[in-house]
Amino acid sequence: MRLVLIVLATTVCLAVIYLGYNNYQLRKYNLILEKELASTTKIMSDTINSLSENLSRTEKERDEFEQKYNNEKIRVDFLASQISVIQGTIGLLEKLNETDVELLQKYSKVYFLNENYAPGTLTRINPEYTYNTEKEYMFHSRVLPYLESLLSDAANDNIDIKIISAFRSFSEQSDIKYNYKMIYGSGANQFSADQGYSEHQLGTTVDITTSKIGASFSGFEKTETYQWLLNNAHKYGFILSYPEDNDYYQFEPWHWRFVGKSLSESLHEENKNFYDLEQREINQYLLFFFD
Repeated sequence: MRLVLIVLATTVCLAVIYLGYNNYQLRKYNLILEKELASTTKIMSDTINSLSENLSRTEKERDEFEQKYNNEKIRVDFLASQISVIQGTIGLLEKLNETDVELLQKYSKVYFLNENYAPGTLTRINPEYTYNTEKEYMFHSRVLPYLESLLSDAANDNIDIKIISAFRSFSEQSDIKYNYKMIYGSGANQFSADQGYSEHQLGTTVDITTSKIGASFSGFEKTETYQWLLNNAHKYGFILSYPEDNDYYQFEPWHWRFVGKSLSESLHEENKNFYDLEQREINQYLLFFFD
């Protein structure tokens, strides 16, 4: 019995020693883990802090770059707009330079065209629309499409419309005026311009009649043709140069001059006459003469 107790006591002692040793080892291992965890935590914390600092610095650099980019974009856009304006201005100046300034001058007893002036190019008006189909009626080539549109649309509206006079040179106008003076004396000044003062020399002016009236123009102002022109000519860029009660010549309902659609429509809307405007006001429309 005693031996059993001794064995049992020995076993218990050994168990206690074993458990104590294991507990010691666990505590030792835990300490090691705690130190490693603390070290790892510090490393991770330092890493996180470093990453946060880097992220903050990167975000700041990004914001600064974005601001610089936006500022540069604004500058570039402004420069682009300025270049566009300059290019547009250059284009307008080139367009204006290519447009004959004489085309909108007030000639009748105001400005003078010298004997050497003639339009850049002249083209024959379709004989279909002329009073004398055997005669060549010449007209400013760049303006002719506007005249052709007017004549064609008038014909489509069953309007009897014929061109009886178009471009006349300085010498031709001189001959005409001389003949009129021989017949009417000083009275010719009331209806015929001296050479150099005739709108016909520009090549953008026509005298219009009908098949029946012809060169006499008698009663033209009472015709459907004249009424159609009053209502529609401005749509094609043409104006009546010498309406009733003008200060230059007697009423000439047959005499129509091309001044460009912008100006003709403006005159029509405001019920004004070409020769009532100041020249500087007229010149503003030169840029749009062929538009």
